[in-house]
Amino acid sequence: MSDLYSLPVRTLAGKDTDLSAYKGHVLLIVNTASQCGFTPHYAGLETLYRQYKEQGLVVLGFPCNQFGAQEPGNAADIAAFCEKNYGVSFPLFDKVDVNGANAHPLFTLLKAEAPGLLGTEGIKWNFTKFLVGRDGKVHERYAPTTTPAQLESDVAKLLAA
Repeated sequence: MSDLYSLPVRTLAGKDTDLSAYKGHVLLIVNTASQCGFTPHYAGLETLYRQYKEQGLVVLGFPCNQFGAQEPGNAADIAAFCEKNYGVSFPLFDKVDVNGANAHPLFTLLKAEAPGLLGTEGIKWNFTKFLVGRDGKVHERYAPTTTPAQLESDVAKLLAA
């Protein structure tokens, strides 16, 4: 299995990179969408990020248009929406697929390490969340209905470990 820190990603600004800058941090990796019923989760994600970033939490948002075409915009549209509506300051990346033949390798790895309900790997909807420890291993997978506030105790425990 690949090391998640070495997987190639592209920032929302179009820069090719990897996740090595986040090695040793607690990561909350989320597939996001701007026109989803769960879009208000952006506010809670930003709150968690601001509250815990000095302790080592990084929220990583990966826009995805696979669920109900709820992320139709381009990178500039997504960035503007997130900033204007939710004041997002955590890192956002280029739009990705999370399921299927073209699933981004990061999400393939996350799903394999933390299968969903009844062992299924497929992501069911926008705002599925993966909490990754400082060691790069997936600690927990959370359903889209799980609010960022509901993750706070798990985040705090991992940061204290």
